Amino acid sequence: MHVRTRNFARFAARIAEVTDATSRLNVLAFSDTETRAELLAVVFGRPLPETVTIYPPFFTEHGLRTRFGTNVFVNQGCTFMDGGGITIGDDVMIGPKVNLITGGHPLPLAERREYTASAPIVIEDDVWVGAAATITQGVTIGPGAVVAAGAVVTRDVPAGTVVAGVPARVVKTIG
Repeated sequence: MHVRTRNFARFAARIAEVTDATSRLNVLAFSDTETRAELLAVVFGRPLPETVTIYPPFFTEHGLRTRFGTNVFVNQGCTFMDGGGITIGDDVMIGPKVNLITGGHPLPLAERREYTASAPIVIEDDVWVGAAATITQGVTIGPGAVVAAGAVVTRDVPAGTVVAGVPARVVKTIG
């Protein structure tokens, strides 16, 4: 997306709205569950299912491009840059300080400040993403997979595997 277009201007306006809502969310008393639910509804454009739990602090750029399944847990300090779309399946656990980053910039210097590029992230059912892992644009995490703490995932993760490292690679197959 070129940064000097109406589409980008609308995108930037949404980012400002969401940043305001998450700023308020992140200073709220943890016990104020009613206001937290209201602010998360602003962030995601609709009320979250009752089986989705997000612990603040939480950061996202757009919100409207994230979809949750049932029984999803998102721990503290996570960042979802969802301009390219994020889909999270059922029974997913996301550890603290996890980054889901769907966007980036072109490598050529002349284009870097002019364009953004994005691709979706899909986290299928029964996935566990460990603390401080980063998942980058265009990645699908297969059902039942585990992403180890601190991993940087730049390629698809097969179902029923454990990935670890920078960049992440399969280290184990699990049942």
